[in-house]
Amino acid sequence: MSGHTHGDIDWAERLAQLRMADALDADALAPVARRLVGSVGERPTVVDVGCGAGGMSVLFARELARRGGGTVVLFDATPKLLVAAEQAVAGVAGESVEVVSLLGDLTDPALAVPAADLVWASGVVHHIGDQQAALRTLAGLLRPGGVLAISEGGLEMRCLPWELGVGRPGLEHRLLAARAAWFERMRAGIPGSVAMPYGWPRALREAGLADVESFGALIDHPMPGSDLLREYVVHRVGWIAESAGEWLDADDRAAAATLTDPQSPDFLGRREDLYLFGAKAIHCGRLK
Repeated sequence: MSGHTHGDIDWAERLAQLRMADALDADALAPVARRLVGSVGERPTVVDVGCGAGGMSVLFARELARRGGGTVVLFDATPKLLVAAEQAVAGVAGESVEVVSLLGDLTDPALAVPAADLVWASGVVHHIGDQQAALRTLAGLLRPGGVLAISEGGLEMRCLPWELGVGRPGLEHRLLAARAAWFERMRAGIPGSVAMPYGWPRALREAGLADVESFGALIDHPMPGSDLLREYVVHRVGWIAESAGEWLDADDRAAAATLTDPQSPDFLGRREDLYLFGAKAIHCGRLK
């Protein structure tokens, strides 16, 4: 079971974007944390696989503290992200919530993670060559009666008006199409990549889970956006244009560069018509 590496990522830049996304997603994901923690027993152990900057772990820790305590296990393969997550969760855990940090990789055959009542993995499984095998590994971390929940797919976030006054209208549609092409190549390039020609609910059942269900979390920040939203949109547009730029034509690359340049009169960070709208899909199942 092989995974996609991130050795080429500027983690200082990426961490800033992750923290902004965590802040913008928090209101929508807090009910998800409450629902999932409420689906397991008292004082549970919650493992956040690929915890990133710790946004969802913070929500789990708050919910555990509200319900009498438990354990949050932060698990990530990137030391800088693990440190950031530790700092974020430490601020909300309180005395009733134990916080455990584990540096490791889901593809490691010697993977050692405490038995869990709830395992959460957001945007993690699609970076593993054999996604079905990854789900079996995640399900194997559960105690009997435990729940595995993954966030994969949903409605792609939209943030830009159709016409921006720079380049051709519809830039965001082409940015998202370029990102989809990048994603297809990324998946194909993972060593041991295996096709999974069916949806996540079936994949969870194939992993041995029952009571499988899916639901969504709506991310909705209408215009005019906040300063945080504008900063996030600048990062997002720049990141997509940089990572998937080879699938954009020269005019779209130039437009993206102009829109993300603070010295440009067309800088996105000064607009009042930006927004954030999309949905995260959550799929979960229980180990009987």
